[in-house]
Amino acid sequence: MRRAIDLIDGADAPLSLDDLAGRMDMSPAHFQRLFSAWVGISPKRYQQYLQLGQAKRMLAERMTTLAVADGVGLSGSSRLHDLFVRWEAMSPGDFARGGEGLVIEWDWFDSPFGPALVMGTDRGICGLAFASEMGRDVAFDDLARRWPRAEFVQQGERVGPLFAAAIVGRGETQLHLIGAPFQIKVWEALLNIPEGHVTTYSQIATRVGSPKAVRAVGTAVGRNPVSYLIPCHRALRKNGELGGYHWGLPVKRAMLAYESARVDANLA
Repeated sequence: MRRAIDLIDGADAPLSLDDLAGRMDMSPAHFQRLFSAWVGISPKRYQQYLQLGQAKRMLAERMTTLAVADGVGLSGSSRLHDLFVRWEAMSPGDFARGGEGLVIEWDWFDSPFGPALVMGTDRGICGLAFASEMGRDVAFDDLARRWPRAEFVQQGERVGPLFAAAIVGRGETQLHLIGAPFQIKVWEALLNIPEGHVTTYSQIATRVGSPKAVRAVGTAVGRNPVSYLIPCHRALRKNGELGGYHWGLPVKRAMLAYESARVDANLA
């Protein structure tokens, strides 16, 4: 299905069901069933969600002001998809030491948005990256250099359950966030944007108490180490444009389309 999304995203015009199925070496009926089972909506409808105008419609119809975060408590927990996400941040001292004495386990997994790199400590996921646009080596180096003094150990059996909870949706997801205090505040705000909704960088800046720090918020969003679970893909520009995305705009579009389709399918 990731290959199908790549085909749809790279096409200059909508692709017919027969064309898509043929390129995937499947019959139209079989492809339609598989695609709909994964996304919850037909390939035709999904292509509509991938159109650039969809982001602007989401901004108009599903804008999240983040003010309601006061009601649930930003320092508490947030429900994301059907997972209960708990998180804790490293102390400023731990952050300053660059992960010295920290063992980070990691491995690669297949995800709906391409190859996913999962990194974790004994406290939970500390890194989640997607490599379909930049490649595995670059994605790994991007996460690893955030903790230059940590020890990295490839251990799929240990991080596999973390991946299952985060992407597949089984169990509880715990996050171990490593970042500067301002970054932590921004990531905390992102956790309060519901699936299928979006907000703007300026709204996030207001929410974290720095309404003029829109550019700094954008930088903090881009430095989010746990993509998707901390939904930085739900932050847009004021005019509805997608803005940037650290792991590639095609990945961001696919995530927004996937979530919008899921929400609309559940409302139907």
